[in-house]
Amino acid sequence: MLDRKSETSRAPLDPDLVSELLMGMRLVGLDYGRIEAAPPFGIAFGEIEGRAQFHFVARGPVHLRTPGGTFHRLDTGDAVLLPRGGAHALVSDPDIQCRDVRSLDAAPLCAAVSAIKACNGEACADGRAIVFSGCMEFDLGGLHPLVALMPEIMFVGTLIDRYPEILPMLEAMEREAKGARAGFAGILSRLADVVAALIVRAWVECGCGDATGWIAALRDPRLGRVIVAIHNAPGHDWTLTELADRMGASRSVFAERFLDVTGITPLRYLTELRMRLAAQWIAKERMPIETVALRLGYGSQAAFSRAFKRITGHPPGALAAARSSRS
Repeated sequence: MLDRKSETSRAPLDPDLVSELLMGMRLVGLDYGRIEAAPPFGIAFGEIEGRAQFHFVARGPVHLRTPGGTFHRLDTGDAVLLPRGGAHALVSDPDIQCRDVRSLDAAPLCAAVSAIKACNGEACADGRAIVFSGCMEFDLGGLHPLVALMPEIMFVGTLIDRYPEILPMLEAMEREAKGARAGFAGILSRLADVVAALIVRAWVECGCGDATGWIAALRDPRLGRVIVAIHNAPGHDWTLTELADRMGASRSVFAERFLDVTGITPLRYLTELRMRLAAQWIAKERMPIETVALRLGYGSQAAFSRAFKRITGHPPGALAAARSSRS
């Protein structure tokens, strides 16, 4: 159980930079299920755009088939996060046929948590696997590119030696999932949120594996200060001179270094950050377009709309219309 070695030996990022950039990070659980499955079983999870998936094994073993088609054995106490979700499956045997998790018998336990059974008659009474799963949404604000840099699957077992405080949470999850005592569903969902967030934070603090580009900028202390300043004040009317001063370099040296490390110019980076934030504020937080434009430093809604369409390919009004349609 939980015996995997650390997945990275890279030097950690500056903790101050990490703390500043992750202050606004939220990992919001949307839908959970306590799954009981008696072998043979195969449970498929479909791809939901923009969603992460978390699995905790309270009683194993269970095999995880990743979106890439590889198999991993998960034993009792193991937890995994698939930061980009993707079509994957939990199976008792690699060759087993799968059923969509949405087609299984489910009964509500509390808000957003269901009891799901993948059993045949009395088969669930003995030898059943118990898994607590959660569909989650990353709310990273301007740090959305971080998700694309993450590995396909992240194992909590790689973190135990470095972050021993996670172990009591996993043990508590195992007790709650097996015991099914009063209020266990709500407790499990909150523990799952915390454990998933700790997996992400630990990956960042350990240097983000082999990720390059944006992460490489954070590994450069002087360039990292510039990145943090931009994220802390995306609506400021930044000039190349101001940003170069933050780094302590000339304009030409700064611009060349920024482009070399991140692959884009400083002002393009600022514009893309603004548009990611704008998309979130309009689509998720229902902020008026005019308010978003002013908050991000644009003198008019028209100027903001032109910039938004240039970066995203569609006008901001399309997001607002889609939001209204969903409502």
